Amino acid sequence: MIRNGVMMQFFEWNLPNSGNLWNRIRREALHLHQMGITALWIPPAYKAISQKDEGYGTYDLYDLGEFNQKGTIRTKYGTKKELKRMIDQLHKHHICIYLDAVMNHKAGSDHSEVFSVREVDPNQRNQYISNTFEIEGMTGFDFPGRNNQYSDFKWHWHHFSGVDYDKKTGKKGIYQIIGDGKSWNQGVDDENGNYDYLMFADLDFDNPEVINEINKWGVWVSNELNLDGMRLDAIKHISDHFIKQFLETIRKEYKDDFYAVGEYWKRDINALSMYLENVGYSVDLFDVPLHYNLFEASKNGKNYNLCYLLKDTLVEKHPNYAVTFVDNHDSQKGSSLESEIEDWFKPSAYALILLMKDGYPCIFYGDYYGIKRKNSRHRTIINILTQVRCRYAHGEQINYFDHPNTVGFIRMGDEKHPRSGLALLISNGEDGVKNMHAGVNRAGETWYDITGNSPQKVTIDKDGNADFYVKGCTFSAWIKE
Repeated sequence: MIRNGVMMQFFEWNLPNSGNLWNRIRREALHLHQMGITALWIPPAYKAISQKDEGYGTYDLYDLGEFNQKGTIRTKYGTKKELKRMIDQLHKHHICIYLDAVMNHKAGSDHSEVFSVREVDPNQRNQYISNTFEIEGMTGFDFPGRNNQYSDFKWHWHHFSGVDYDKKTGKKGIYQIIGDGKSWNQGVDDENGNYDYLMFADLDFDNPEVINEINKWGVWVSNELNLDGMRLDAIKHISDHFIKQFLETIRKEYKDDFYAVGEYWKRDINALSMYLENVGYSVDLFDVPLHYNLFEASKNGKNYNLCYLLKDTLVEKHPNYAVTFVDNHDSQKGSSLESEIEDWFKPSAYALILLMKDGYPCIFYGDYYGIKRKNSRHRTIINILTQVRCRYAHGEQINYFDHPNTVGFIRMGDEKHPRSGLALLISNGEDGVKNMHAGVNRAGETWYDITGNSPQKVTIDKDGNADFYVKGCTFSAWIKE
């Protein structure tokens, strides 16, 4: 985790297919630095099944907008040259780059192949619902437009564990590919019996050729783009053993402080804890349980007990491996995992993740720049919160999660940041007040709410305590005057 850093996810599902994202980010570099962003998570930057695809329908990992493939040279976001110029500019402003790495599957094959499969029950993937038979599957990848540049590897049916379409009959289903030593990969989520298969042609991470090729790509793309880290897509569908050795390979052959955060979309804290253990704590994880707690709090209003806001979350159980977020492209309206936090609660949710001591917070593009090119109403408050984080959110934290409708904490400040220290209060019901201890050394100090939600000022008493206030259904961030 980057100490006191702030990550931003710089995309959402509805960006225009203009090829202009890399140029736009480059122009935003100075602003992002000034607002306190220390790392940018960028979308999949390689050739997908079509130009308009967001990048998750991955075709060629080695084509970063350089070759004429799938009817286009650029990706949805721009060309390789523009991508590299953008990264150089961000690095000049001390902003790290995390590439979205989509390694679970390939799409848009160059030709079909005939091979043997057995169909499985979609809800219980370990149960066959057919005998072995042949299908014509979309598993042949030659990348003719790239003509062996960077890699001469060709993909065939035996490099995959499953597909979902038989070209010969036009039938869809989940087909496990049959061959010597082939089975669903282990070390994946146990939903549906075995959740190895997600979509398209699913990579077989038991195949040594696949492991070697993806390892080679990981080192190549990190060097080629001067990456600082990766966001690993859909890791609950990928062998945990592969993820562990993939990161070991990059850190050995590229740089040892290479950062990684994985998307394991599951609320169950026990499953996430087990995953961290299985990969030797080599990767951070997005705090999906916290996201769902915030979602439920936003839906239930004053009926939600805020004392449980951090209960059974990654930031509670594994604070050094938690990437906290409010929303992202997977939870936004219209997505497959739609669970968007209600607007009234979103400022409080951002105050929580940006001002608390634990977790590596990630701001969603849609909450800052807006969805479908409509301005976000949260931009101003996020700007305030990132500045408060930089200047005041330092030192130990004392929690006051002791009332169902008014909770908060004190950050005690530290010697390196002389003006640091703050008090946060969040309400989901009536106006609230809470007596909190800011430290005897602060006796006589006057504090005010930088958001303006609470207009009065408070004075720390001789024992280091003060009554801090919050208006109903909002938050207040108190700092020294």
